[in-house]
Amino acid sequence: MSQVLIIEDEPRIASFIAKGLRAAGFATLVEPSGEAGVQLAVSEPVDLVLLDVGLPDIDGFEVLARLRGQGVTVPVIMLTARSSVADRVAGLQSGADDYVPKPFAFEELLARIHLRLRPEPAGDPVGVLTHRDLSLDLRTRRANVGGRSVDLTGREFTLAEVFLRNPGQVLSREQLLSGAWGYDFDPGSNVVDVYVRYLRRKLGADYFETVRGMGYRLA
Repeated sequence: MSQVLIIEDEPRIASFIAKGLRAAGFATLVEPSGEAGVQLAVSEPVDLVLLDVGLPDIDGFEVLARLRGQGVTVPVIMLTARSSVADRVAGLQSGADDYVPKPFAFEELLARIHLRLRPEPAGDPVGVLTHRDLSLDLRTRRANVGGRSVDLTGREFTLAEVFLRNPGQVLSREQLLSGAWGYDFDPGSNVVDVYVRYLRRKLGADYFETVRGMGYRLA
């Protein structure tokens, strides 16, 4: 049974998440303090951390920095009411694996937890996703194509990660929006198409196949 550490100082939210996770078959630990949360993550057998940004002692960014500094490599999903792109990028660049804005649907959070706890494909280095000669290093947030390093923005990297976690699967625009942006856009928005064009330009057009009337697929 996987154990999730919830570092969240709002009792109502912490209780809501913990109850839902237990019903889904997870063990949970709840800690409202950032300082104590770091100690729990280091000392307990934790498989994933849900980390609120706005904590009463040290903020989530500092908690994350301390966790990574002490060698804690388990997935960390940050939870926050802050909606600015700068905050999201800061969290991802600090070593977070995902970023979920409040308010959120529990089903979406649960799906993201399952995604982060999915075993790495056999033969791949820990923290590296590969497909053909394309690879993504999830720790350094770097992409590599045929031995060539490619600079991706935070959003481009996250979208590429969604594709590499679902090779060969047709992904609708709605699925890509949820996986890479974490919240719904106007269904008429072309933001997915724009970012797929960016990925084709930087990583290679033959990787990203358009499936007419359905979405895109990592070929």
